Amino acid sequence: MGGLKGAGNRKPAAAASRLGLVLLLAAGVGAPCALAQRPPLQDDGVQRIARELIPQVERAVGLTFKRAPVVATRSRDQVRAYLNHKMAEELPPAELAGVTRAYRAFGLVPDTLDLRRLMLDLYGEQVAGFYDPDSSVLYVVRGAEPLMVRLILAHELVHALQDQYTPLNAILKLRRQNDRQMAGQAVAEGQATLASLLALVPDADLSQLSRAGNQTREAIRSQQSAMPVFAAAPHLIQEDLIFPYLSGLEFIRAFDERRTDAHEEPYGARMPVSTEQILHASKYTARERPARVRLGVAAGDTLVYDDDFGEFDTRTALEAWGASASDAVVAASGWNGDRFEVLGGRAGTALVWAVAWDSPAEAAEFARALRAGWQRRTGAAEGSYVAKGSPRRWQVESVTLSGVAVVRLFDAPAAWSGWRAAPTVTVTPAARATGR
Repeated sequence: MGGLKGAGNRKPAAAASRLGLVLLLAAGVGAPCALAQRPPLQDDGVQRIARELIPQVERAVGLTFKRAPVVATRSRDQVRAYLNHKMAEELPPAELAGVTRAYRAFGLVPDTLDLRRLMLDLYGEQVAGFYDPDSSVLYVVRGAEPLMVRLILAHELVHALQDQYTPLNAILKLRRQNDRQMAGQAVAEGQATLASLLALVPDADLSQLSRAGNQTREAIRSQQSAMPVFAAAPHLIQEDLIFPYLSGLEFIRAFDERRTDAHEEPYGARMPVSTEQILHASKYTARERPARVRLGVAAGDTLVYDDDFGEFDTRTALEAWGASASDAVVAASGWNGDRFEVLGGRAGTALVWAVAWDSPAEAAEFARALRAGWQRRTGAAEGSYVAKGSPRRWQVESVTLSGVAVVRLFDAPAAWSGWRAAPTVTVTPAARATGR
């Protein structure tokens, strides 16, 4: 999707540029160094490549353009100015401050991190082209290498084609529905990654590529000299950048293998509603939907920010708190909906997170992992501790609500009113959930 996709769910995401290039090389593009050393393309060269790629992209996707896509070039300064404007528009200062406070409360970014600057620096490093759903124009950074231009055009032409059949802005503009937006992005990016690879490398061994997820992740991380900002970014941001491409690619491959109607697409009523459905084909096929979890606000507090994590970010957070990748996968399996909120009051910042589970056993597994991770995150055993000179407490508890096993995390000042009367948690099982 390119551009500022991800602003709605507060996570920077790149256009099909350097991350996509690693995927291309893993799929077997020949002589990448020789191609990259060719002189930068002029504007007419970009248009020529776009015309050549359009029929290849249409064959790879199985759809035809209803109208000719518009392709334009911009300088890197113009692209950065556009991204800066879009981020200010879609993530205004108050929202950005809430996101930053939430990330810090969870210990997922350093307290000193300037999230806005990091996002802009990541865009500047990663974005070499993007499709803008607002104007329906595909932009390429002027002066890019020929190999990069072909990659960008192939990937973003898929997004331009998608947008003529389903409104991409419907995915991008979701607010405080992190999990659902990430699922939608995985569909869009997964299809674009798969189709662009097929358009550029028709004989690519995609099964080997998609099944070697960990190796591909390491290949991306090994590009530190080419992507120093990405390499230094917090773990959650790295993983959320990679997720739509790799997990989305595998989801689309599985979807293509299972569908019985050649015209069926994973959009509209078939759009996945959670990262759980992206990660588990059986849950997508069964249309298993997460429970809806709602949180109240403790007396005297003000809601600063609220959202959900979803299965993937629950897993990634556990990794950020020190769990191994395999242990995090096990502990996050069985996720069945969640919600967190950051509260502000006289006593200071309070954090509440409620996670629903498919079974009591899976809730217990997660509670064990969460306790271990939060102890590593705070440096203190469950109970009272001191942070920045202020007394605080943290607690993990398991409850059953509406027949659903729920694990709750509280981390708040010792004087927080919620310790006496905790915020309410309401769980609506999937069978009765509406509007999710």
